[in-house]
Amino acid sequence: MSNLIKNELTKIFKKKSIYITLIVILGFVILTNCIYKYFYNTGSSEYYSEDYIQYVKESISHLDPEKPSDTSMYIDFKTTLDMYEITKEFEESSWQAQIINGEVSNYVSERNTYLYGVERNEDKVEEINKKIDEIIQRLRQDDWKYFAEEELKLAKEKVQTIEETIKNTEDKQELENLEVELANAKIDLEVANYRIEKEIKYGNDYRNRALNSYQSDGKAIVEMENRKQELSYAEKQEYQASVENKEISKYVIENNVDVNKTNDIRGIFTNFFNEYGLFILVMVIMIAGTIVSEEFNKGTIKLLLVKPYSRRKILLAKYITVLIMIVFAFVAVILMELVVGGIFYGYESLQIPVLDYSFTSNSLVEMNVFAYLGIQILAQLPIVILLATLAFAFSTIFTNSAVAIALPLLGYMGAQVINMLAIQYNVNFLKFFVTLNWDFSRYIFGNLPSMQGLTAGFSLVICIIYFFIMLIPTFIIFKKKNIKNI
Repeated sequence: MSNLIKNELTKIFKKKSIYITLIVILGFVILTNCIYKYFYNTGSSEYYSEDYIQYVKESISHLDPEKPSDTSMYIDFKTTLDMYEITKEFEESSWQAQIINGEVSNYVSERNTYLYGVERNEDKVEEINKKIDEIIQRLRQDDWKYFAEEELKLAKEKVQTIEETIKNTEDKQELENLEVELANAKIDLEVANYRIEKEIKYGNDYRNRALNSYQSDGKAIVEMENRKQELSYAEKQEYQASVENKEISKYVIENNVDVNKTNDIRGIFTNFFNEYGLFILVMVIMIAGTIVSEEFNKGTIKLLLVKPYSRRKILLAKYITVLIMIVFAFVAVILMELVVGGIFYGYESLQIPVLDYSFTSNSLVEMNVFAYLGIQILAQLPIVILLATLAFAFSTIFTNSAVAIALPLLGYMGAQVINMLAIQYNVNFLKFFVTLNWDFSRYIFGNLPSMQGLTAGFSLVICIIYFFIMLIPTFIIFKKKNIKNI
C-alpha cells in the first residue's frame, strides 16, 4: 500500500499543473497582503468634497431665507458651509473631528435655526456662538479631557435623574421602561469612565472603536434581554454576537491591545479559510478530479491493474493520496502566508492572542494564533474532504476530468444559495442537506448553529452519511469497471 501511495505522490509532483497552481496561489497570497498593507483603510472619507461644497454654494445662492419655502433648505446648506469652514482647521484623522461632527454640528444647526428660522432669537444666537467659540478653543488647545469630563458629568446626572424618577414611580409599565433606560444610562456612564480612566482620546482608532462597540452592543443586549416576547432564532444569534463583541471590546479597552486588527499577518491567519479557502479547494479538487480519470484517458490504467494489487487497494491508495494532498495544500498555503506576511508586516503581531467567546463556559477564550488557526482548519476540514471525495467519485465513475472538477466547484458555489434559502425561509427538510452541516466552526465555542434544530452530533452524522454515499458506490463501480476496450 505504501508503495502505491508513494507512486501516486510521485505522479502528482511530476505534473507541471501542480506547480502552476502553487505559483498562482502564491501570487494571490502576495496580492492579498499587498491590498491589506497599502489599500486597507479603517478611517472615514473626507469631511466634505470640493465638488459637493461647490454644489452647496451654487444652490444656496438661489435661495432666500426670508421665503418660508426656502428657509429649511437654506438652514441645511448654511450649516454645511459653516461646518466646512470649521473642519478645515483640523485633520480628518484627529480626535477633534469626532467632536466637530457631533457636538459642534448640533450647535451650528441650532444657531442657524435661530438666525434664519421662524422663531428668530438674537440672544440665543449670541449664547450659542459663545458655546461654539469655547468648544473650538478647547479643540485648539488639544483639551480632549474637557469633553470627556463633560460627558461623564452628563452621564452621572442622567443616571441619578432616572434613579430618582424610579423611586417616585408606581406604574408597572413605566417602571419597566425606566429600568431599561437606567441600564442604558449606566452603559453610557461606564463608557465615559473608561474614556477618562484609560485616557482614550476621541477619534477613530481601535480603542474608540472598542468603546463604541461596547456601548452599542451593551444597549442591544439590554433591549433584547428586556423583550417581553421570546426572541426569534435570528435574534438569539444577534444576541450571542452582541455578547461576544461586547466582551472582546471590554478586553481591548482594559488591556489596550488591538485584537480586532485584520490588516496584518495575524489578522489574515485568523481569517485564513475565508481568504484562501477557495484556492485550497481548487487545488485539492483538481488533484482528486484527475487522479483516476487521467489513468483511463491516457490508457495507463491497464499498466496499473496488472500489478499485484487488488482494485480496492489501488483505488484506496489513490484516495489516501488525495487526503495527503489536502494536508499538503493547507501546509503549503500557511507557509506561503507565513513568509509573505512576514516580509510585509513582520511577525510581532503573532504575539497578540486571538479571542473568542465560549457560550459553554460564558467566558472569553484566549489562545495563540496558530492554535486558533488549527481549530478553524479542523472545523472547516469536512468541507474540503467532502468536496474532494465528490471530485474523486466523479473522476472514478465518469472518467472525465472536466466533469469531476467542474461539478464540485459549482456545487460549492451553489451551496451558498441553498444555505441562504434554507436559513431565510426556515426550510426544515434542507437541514438534511450536507452544506448546512459541513462547517463545524460555530459548534466549537457553543454558538448557535446557522439553522435552528442543528447540533454538532447531527451534523457529524449527516457528513458521515454523505461521505459513505459518495465513496462506497465509487469502489463498487471501479471494481466492476470494464477496461478491455480502453
